[in-house]
Amino acid sequence: MKICFQGINDERFHRPLSLITDLFYEESELAFSQVENPDLFIDITLNDHGTTISSHARLRDIQTGKKYESTFKQDLSHITSDKERFKRIKHSVSYVYVTVLQELTGVTQQWGVLTGIRPTKLLHKRLHSGMDKETAHQQLKDEYLITDEKMNLMQEIVDRQLAVVPDLYELKNEVSIYIGIPFCPTKCAYCTFPAYAINGRQGSVDSFLGGLHYEIREIGQWLKENGIKITTVYYGGGTPTSITAEEMDMLYEEMYQSFPDVDKIREITVEAGRPDTITPEKLEVLNKWNIDRISINPQSYIQETLKAIGRHHTVEETIEKFHLARKMGMNNINMDLIIGLPGEGVEEFNHTLSETEKLMPESLTVHTLSFKRASEMTKNKEKYKVAGREEIGQMMDHATKWTKAHNYAPYYLYRQKNILGNLENVGYAIPGQESIYNIMIMEEQQSIIGLGCGASSKFVDPNTGKITRFANPKDPKSYNDGFIHYTEEKIKILDELFQTKKWSQARA
Repeated sequence: MKICFQGINDERFHRPLSLITDLFYEESELAFSQVENPDLFIDITLNDHGTTISSHARLRDIQTGKKYESTFKQDLSHITSDKERFKRIKHSVSYVYVTVLQELTGVTQQWGVLTGIRPTKLLHKRLHSGMDKETAHQQLKDEYLITDEKMNLMQEIVDRQLAVVPDLYELKNEVSIYIGIPFCPTKCAYCTFPAYAINGRQGSVDSFLGGLHYEIREIGQWLKENGIKITTVYYGGGTPTSITAEEMDMLYEEMYQSFPDVDKIREITVEAGRPDTITPEKLEVLNKWNIDRISINPQSYIQETLKAIGRHHTVEETIEKFHLARKMGMNNINMDLIIGLPGEGVEEFNHTLSETEKLMPESLTVHTLSFKRASEMTKNKEKYKVAGREEIGQMMDHATKWTKAHNYAPYYLYRQKNILGNLENVGYAIPGQESIYNIMIMEEQQSIIGLGCGASSKFVDPNTGKITRFANPKDPKSYNDGFIHYTEEKIKILDELFQTKKWSQARA
């Protein structure tokens, strides 16, 4: 599909328009100057009146001669920064472009022009301000073109989150902790997380763990000195169970010694995502430290798929390790499934759901495959053939019906760029077994301190909600060389953040 644009010369619009085009057409070519033999001709004009702006799109289908138009007006009187102003202008252009493409193709984008990772955060913000549900829903539908189906999903999730964490909006003065272990048995083809094959890297592992212990001690001391409580702790990666049972034991001992009031932390999770890393000895260590919430992630119950994406465990091993974990006292097990893996369609995904039914984990996260820029899968797309958008949508529908039929309720949601079918990732749980950390990371109601290699920290100002991000380096060598510096930098941010809170209280 060759599309010629007129009226949009600013290059900052080009990528958003390209991403929207990809939602409607598998292959497209966009031109922002005259081009020979275009399939579509689109003229987008902007009228800036200072306090208001309007965008108008005129689309002409060259082959049929049919024309489509759309106009969108916005009030910008409350916008004070140039950055936010341009963001709203870009949204306005996206709105009219999506609208005319929907009219042309007959394809409805259920998330409309929404590109943010956290749709439910938009709804939380409106409801927390006192807006009633009906007004909040209509406002979001008008502004973003979200369909009723997705709006209802968002509301169901928000209601569930507030049932699980009734004091969600009052947790700004606490923190959660993310601890990143950057090692895996092998790296999956779709993965862009900091994950390094652990074999032959023991020296690197030893050095990394030394730095991680240092971070835990220093951050723990700061939290104790300042009387800051921890809401949740989450061990991710990589695969945190890639290290030895002895190394795990020492790490959790450090956590108990360094962090304040560990026995009062609401939830501690350890991702044991790769079944080939789970052993009786490691499960004993988890029991020793009262950690019973883990993830065991099959992704698929099709052996050919596991081989294709670089997971070297077997389907049988997933099932065996699940039963072992259950036998040894793991009472809250999460499993991840991925819709749209290479070579899989509705039949294969239904098989995965039927196998999941035999295990019935407490929670289930259904991901839609995303072609992340740095992944092996994206670099070699011709090797990894995936289902079309219609079949991807059918698989998501099957997941939605299956979870409802088996008494799982959706409790968190996030979206990604380049996600198949322009869909979403949804976490489901048996009521009462939801992950509090997943809610906290998605709704950004409190600071999350990232420790370890590749760990990102998100510091949320308790007064303004402004977010400051800080990331540790992704590769172990850089982390090993600079963990003291990165720890000090995080403590500086924490000092400023919580001193500001104290000053504002003193003024009040």
